[in-house]
Amino acid sequence: MAEQTPRRNEPRLRPAPLLFEPAEVAADPEHFFDLESIDDPRALLARATELTHAFRAAADRAVEFQAMAAAQLADPRRFDRLTPADIAERAEWTEDYAKKMVEFGRDLLSGAEGGHGSADPV
Repeated sequence: MAEQTPRRNEPRLRPAPLLFEPAEVAADPEHFFDLESIDDPRALLARATELTHAFRAAADRAVEFQAMAAAQLADPRRFDRLTPADIAERAEWTEDYAKKMVEFGRDLLSGAEGGHGSADPV
């Protein structure tokens, strides 16, 4: 992960919207969120920076959801719980990383249930 995940008590920044791309446009390998059509380098830098922040924020948020799902799947109260090795295989992680993600997810879930703070998985 490139940047630290925000803590639960910190406000989330609202990244630039990731606009929907129609299938026929997205199929063109040269097309990327209409950046190729921006001629002004200042405008191109600004929009590309917005997209970079949006993708990073989306990736960070997706990692949080992965961690919460891993923690839920590893919950010993579940009759169908998974081992860290099983979770690692499903998510294409190492077992050590899966263990860290389960702990990170537990921290996030306990924060969502009334606790404070969270920790990064790595």
